Amino acid sequence: MSTDTLLADLRALLGPSGLLTDPSDTEPYCSDWRGLFHGRTDAVLRPSDTARLAEAVRLCAASAARIVPMGGNTSMVGGASVSEDGSELVLSLTRLNRIRAIDPVDMTMTVEAGVTLKAAQDAAAEAGCLLPLSISSEGSATIGGVLATNAGGNNTVRYGNARELCLGLEAVLPDGTVFEGLRRLRKDNTGYALRHLLIGSEGTLGIITCAVLQLYPRPRQVEVALCGVESVDAALALFMAFRGADPSAIQAFEYMSGTGMALVNTLIPDAALPLAEPSPHYVLVELATVRDDGLLRGLLETVLGAALENGAVQDAVIAESQAQRLSLWKLREEHAEAQKRAGGSVKNDVSVPVSKIPALIARATAACAALIPGIRAVPFGHLGDGNIHFNLVQPDGADRAQFLARDHEIMDTVCAIVRDLEGSFSAEHGVGRLKPYMMPDWRGGAELDTMRRIKRAIDPDDMLNPGKIFPGP
Repeated sequence: MSTDTLLADLRALLGPSGLLTDPSDTEPYCSDWRGLFHGRTDAVLRPSDTARLAEAVRLCAASAARIVPMGGNTSMVGGASVSEDGSELVLSLTRLNRIRAIDPVDMTMTVEAGVTLKAAQDAAAEAGCLLPLSISSEGSATIGGVLATNAGGNNTVRYGNARELCLGLEAVLPDGTVFEGLRRLRKDNTGYALRHLLIGSEGTLGIITCAVLQLYPRPRQVEVALCGVESVDAALALFMAFRGADPSAIQAFEYMSGTGMALVNTLIPDAALPLAEPSPHYVLVELATVRDDGLLRGLLETVLGAALENGAVQDAVIAESQAQRLSLWKLREEHAEAQKRAGGSVKNDVSVPVSKIPALIARATAACAALIPGIRAVPFGHLGDGNIHFNLVQPDGADRAQFLARDHEIMDTVCAIVRDLEGSFSAEHGVGRLKPYMMPDWRGGAELDTMRRIKRAIDPDDMLNPGKIFPGP
């Protein structure tokens, strides 16, 4: 089947608004959020339901047309980028945007792949429940993409990654078959858990169209504090103090460097540090409980008081209102945007055992400074679960293109230390198109070979999201 025939069939199936072919309409789908990859496509498919999506995939399979699934296009690793040769079609999930059901008794919600994470959070809140997954891009990131990449985020320390929150899935496989697994069961021990194969597969095995997500009771008390600390060791000591006092109260525990905080305060409007003096390092801690006994504030003040007395914390501020809570979180959430505005940046989404975070930050900072004098290390992220975004911003005044041309060299410098500390080169962002070259060294042998066998068994023609996860020949 020719491309023209395929597009005509797709237009008849999806309708005028379901197929974009004009270059002015398709262009926004051809670049990733970071601006690292720029491709082109003949068409963007925008099905409005699972049945039409499945039929569109069947048509593409019959024509050997490759498909790149796309949610909110917020990937940090080019996970939804199309190739430069125009041989791939984009399949946008944004019109699958319905919340099919919310059950406050079962504590589940059934939500389609194109619903943004923020919209799903809001719908859960309206039903008196909590969808605890929270990431910086939640206003744009969609449920399908969040699950396809097994997103983590701020609350992983308490609730786990996206995988832990998903009870059931509906997905379209490479031949157009619909996998119907929208089960709301906590226990279902009936062979392979296929949903876990699709979660984290980055759209290479199937296209997630709907999911059953686990909800939780909404907290009745939430307390947030921003702390200035002298060192990363002090930040870790503060985490251990809160964990020792009441591990169930910790909802988020975020680390930020002094360099990163300075960029946010300089480059992001309305971002202001509420402490008397800048600190070398910072911690944002959020405690939450469903209890309504008023004791959470006392727990926060007790732990912080002891930390101030023993010198682990230099200064701290506690939010006194929801507005103040949001302003403190703004300082953390705007780190990625501030780095983008500061120039070229190389991102390392890495994880190590929590106990080794101080060593990671110290060693990687020194190694990158030796590699490129003047480079700005801006590590930040989820100290409570061992995931640090060890990002590097170009030296002030340096050439952006020349700096980014050394991205693999910089990433490899950081990842050599991560590997020595028994960590992972991708904690929550995935492999995408940026990092497949790392896979043979990190996941080679039986592990990578088994992944390839699974891919060949389910998608023998490499139809779904080619060029992601797996290195080329």
